[in-house]
Amino acid sequence: MNQLRIDNRQREDQGRAVPRWLWRAVAAVGAAALVAGVAWWFVVARPISVQTALALQPSAATGASAVLQATGYITARRQATVSTQITGTLTEVLIEEGNVVKKGQVIARLEDSALRAALNVAQANIDSALAQVAQAQAQLAQANADAHRHDELAASGMISRQAAEQARTAATTTAALLDARQREVQAARAQLAQARVNFDYTIVRAPFSGVVTVKAAQVGEIVSPFSAGGGFTRTGVGTIVDMDSLEVDVDVNEAYIGQIKADMPAEAVLSAYPDWKVPAHVIAIVPSADRGKATVKVRVALEQKDARMVPDMGLRVSFLAAKSGAAPAQAASGVLVPALAVVQRNGQSVVFVVADSRARQRAVAPSAQDMGSMKLLTERPAAVQAGDRVVLSPPPALGDGARVSIDEQAPAERR
Repeated sequence: MNQLRIDNRQREDQGRAVPRWLWRAVAAVGAAALVAGVAWWFVVARPISVQTALALQPSAATGASAVLQATGYITARRQATVSTQITGTLTEVLIEEGNVVKKGQVIARLEDSALRAALNVAQANIDSALAQVAQAQAQLAQANADAHRHDELAASGMISRQAAEQARTAATTTAALLDARQREVQAARAQLAQARVNFDYTIVRAPFSGVVTVKAAQVGEIVSPFSAGGGFTRTGVGTIVDMDSLEVDVDVNEAYIGQIKADMPAEAVLSAYPDWKVPAHVIAIVPSADRGKATVKVRVALEQKDARMVPDMGLRVSFLAAKSGAAPAQAASGVLVPALAVVQRNGQSVVFVVADSRARQRAVAPSAQDMGSMKLLTERPAAVQAGDRVVLSPPPALGDGARVSIDEQAPAERR
């Protein structure tokens, strides 16, 4: 019986032991939580990659027929190759191709040690001139006081009249000296202003807001506003294009130029994006003909701008006229979106608008009018507005409020 007796310490150890089933339950709960966390990341938290396009405002050209087609190129009415106003060595180049710059933004700097030293000298000259003016003012005050005392003494007969006249002459001479010192201060200030202008020439700024299309120089190269002819001196830092000034230059055969009128509606199709139709209109017919090609240049304005439009890109322009018997074309009400952006959810047509990196579901009412690859949204103008970015071919997993990331390189992102 004594051998079969259980020690009290063993009873306490066995009483504190955790059952195996409890360990298994804890492990199962942990695994389930891990699986749920991973599922939440892939389903909810992980952004969905989507392709997008911009909603467009319909133009008066919608519904019109083409009377003439011509090819041309996108041009910028405002572009500049920015150079320096003095010859110098570049110490900083702060631009790259594709950078967006603002008017007055610093884009490059030249080596400025010599001009900085000249600026410091000009400032020191002003300080010296101001000190001389203060000295002359003190001398003039003393000379005036001496002249006044000499006049009083001469009047009482204690000194000769000649001595009083000499004192007044000394005061007049000191006043002339003070005037000369003050003019020296003006000259020193003019030299300082000139030194500041020369020093400011070492800083190259953007003349207007735009996009950098060419970076023409690197750090260490010499830049000059004049052509050196040897090929070792750059004449520009970079080229800036104002993308808001983009328009189209079209060469129209002179036999058909009579069909083109100012403000005539048109439609442009870029060669790179054949499914994207851009509303346009005629700005002017250039009063000059090309004798060799027998063409006349026509300027065409693009009614919508986009980052995909770049200078010298080729396109085809269709000049439009209202259909016969129809009233003058008017802009259709509503918003144009790609047909791929409209999907069916719960029995209604919807589009997804990207805002703050999230997809917002908007109910829409597409028009029955045939517009090819585009859809005209009507009846709910507040749902989607021109300029909104809509999702193309929304995946089934995309829901209202889902996080999205825009695939900028997707070839399907066309209008």
